[in-house]
Amino acid sequence: MDLSVLTLRAMPLLLGGAAPEGGGGGLSSLIMFVPIIAIFYFLILRPQKKRQQETQKMLSGVKKGDKVVSIGGIHGIIQSVKESSVIVKVDENVKLELNRSAIASVTSREDRDEKEEKKSEAAEDDSSAAKDSKDKTE
Repeated sequence: MDLSVLTLRAMPLLLGGAAPEGGGGGLSSLIMFVPIIAIFYFLILRPQKKRQQETQKMLSGVKKGDKVVSIGGIHGIIQSVKESSVIVKVDENVKLELNRSAIASVTSREDRDEKEEKKSEAAEDDSSAAKDSKDKTE
């Protein structure tokens, strides 16, 4: 055998200790990364994806008459809907064209109608209760 080959093989022994062992360190570090990746997925990626899907659904469902709030805080009612933008009526003579992605939240007309119905039902219940108590006192 050549002297240089023997020197290369004996070098680890001369520099301090036993010959290097391999294999065991890689498996244990891999086992530690699996829970970290799972935690990262369930705490960060999955909720973000869910919020993104809800936002996309909200933006695709906007229609004329919906009350919206933009990401800049502008409140208004949608006057018309285009492919990638909407026209929002802010005041009597003020209309703004906003990208759909600039809409932060939507209160649809149906939600407002349901609230108005609940208020009217509550008012009717109050008025009928007042009549009943008036009839009882007479």
